[in-house]
Amino acid sequence: MRDRFLWIGCLAYAALFTGLGALKYGAHRNLVDFGIFAQTAASAFGCFCNPIEGNHWAFHFSPILYVVGAMVAAVHSPLTLVALQAIAGAAVAPPIYALVLRSSGDAGIARLGALTVWLYPPLAGLIFGDFHENGFAPAAVAWTLYAFDAGSLAATLFGCAIVLAIKEDQAIFLAIAGALGARWFRGTPRGRVAAGIAVASALTCVAYFALIAPHAGANWQPSRFYAWSGADARSLLSGIPARLGFLLLAFVPLLFVPLISPAIALAVAPLAEVLFSRMPTTFTMGTHYAGAWIGYVLVAFAFALRRIPQARRRAVLGACIALCAVEFLVADPLHPGLNLRRVEARDVALDRFLHTLPAGAGVATQEEAYTHLALSDPNARLLPEFPSVPASACFILLDRDFPDSARLQEYGGAVAGLVNERRYVLVTRSGGILLYRRAGRCT
Repeated sequence: MRDRFLWIGCLAYAALFTGLGALKYGAHRNLVDFGIFAQTAASAFGCFCNPIEGNHWAFHFSPILYVVGAMVAAVHSPLTLVALQAIAGAAVAPPIYALVLRSSGDAGIARLGALTVWLYPPLAGLIFGDFHENGFAPAAVAWTLYAFDAGSLAATLFGCAIVLAIKEDQAIFLAIAGALGARWFRGTPRGRVAAGIAVASALTCVAYFALIAPHAGANWQPSRFYAWSGADARSLLSGIPARLGFLLLAFVPLLFVPLISPAIALAVAPLAEVLFSRMPTTFTMGTHYAGAWIGYVLVAFAFALRRIPQARRRAVLGACIALCAVEFLVADPLHPGLNLRRVEARDVALDRFLHTLPAGAGVATQEEAYTHLALSDPNARLLPEFPSVPASACFILLDRDFPDSARLQEYGGAVAGLVNERRYVLVTRSGGILLYRRAGRCT
């Protein structure tokens, strides 16, 4: 993989999405997850926690965040998170390039394979979304399966360790992949390695759910996606078009090519995880949930190209590239109209005001401020989601220059009630920014 095109493309992809992420951050368009993961990474070598979740181990098995924490400690900037996720997105292309090159022997066709990856809309939507450990999964999965296909067992085991460190659901997927690999390659060294991977992945899964999560005060939030009620079941038919639409957005840009390879079996469990949810968030492009399945689908795509005659591969890949471009035009997962705009006076004013707050202030606020406080203030948190939940933070910060803020709309009325009852008093006002302090002693 010494092709300059490949590595210049990776550099350009990482730079592009770092730049787009910086624009999004500057315009205060990041949402809750960005703040949660910024605080967790910043505290990786301490409590490994944030005020919203508490101990992150209670929610997810994500040792990969220790690596992120080290990077954040070295370069203490929210854009470190943006850049790391952009680099992870760019890193998906090289193993797909190599898999295509191995079967075709044609660098031109391999380049088209890499270009398809860089233009694949679901991957772009994942990388442009808020930072999340899932952003590392496609690259880790693709490199691991590439190493396995190449017969590099040491690299395969190293890749598996990285995949297992990303999130608990990857342990489930890798256990299934290992079991399938053991069956497909039984009686060979690769088959035995695959069997070992299946066992190690299953043990990791059991260790997390039986030991680590309960010890941390288990609160495995994804379970809410599968808490099907009778009403949910009755509305299932009305949700089928959305699920079918999701599958079309995932496979049309790839001309459904992955489906002709047995390797698509590796993607069944990750796709089921998002499709069997009762909430559409998991099968909406542009969210971090796509990280669960993208790596497996793209590897199946690379393997499936081997089943297409050499003379047709260039045309197939050209069509995929065109369809990726069309999908960006008709269903852009970056949602640029919502997430990309120039930095306005209200953005500058809010950031300037946030810099005047005391270090470590216990501030409850809306998304726009929380995501910009998170990395430097371990006590920053969101306003409660429901008006019935009492506020307990020392300070409450509202910025009415962001009237579309979800938390401002949900809790703004409750704050007015707290002020009327003199439980919080206004201490500072700057334009639409209001800072309230809890009455009485507060630390």
